[in-house]
Amino acid sequence: MENILAFILEHKETIFIIILSTFLGIEVISNVPAILHTPLMSGANAIHGVVIIGAIIVMGHATTTSSIILGFLAVVLGTLNVVGGFVVTDKMLDMFKKKPKTKK
Repeated sequence: MENILAFILEHKETIFIIILSTFLGIEVISNVPAILHTPLMSGANAIHGVVIIGAIIVMGHATTTSSIILGFLAVVLGTLNVVGGFVVTDKMLDMFKKKPKTKK
């Protein structure tokens, strides 16, 4: 318990910034209109693709088994995030397509 308190006291500025940025991110994301969601999601997917490439490179230089497992887990979860983001983006783009007129 003393170690946890010492860590919190030593890194209180960093913890404060993380908490503040979390609340700020929630506020910003909740106010994004639906029309802007698709371009923002595409940009996030592109950025996350770069993160996956970096994780693969770092995992290639890993020396311990635990770091290889953690790197593999990061690559798998990052890939799931990118694929899910593209699925959501595709569904949102389908919402904006005009429906074909049916003949009666």
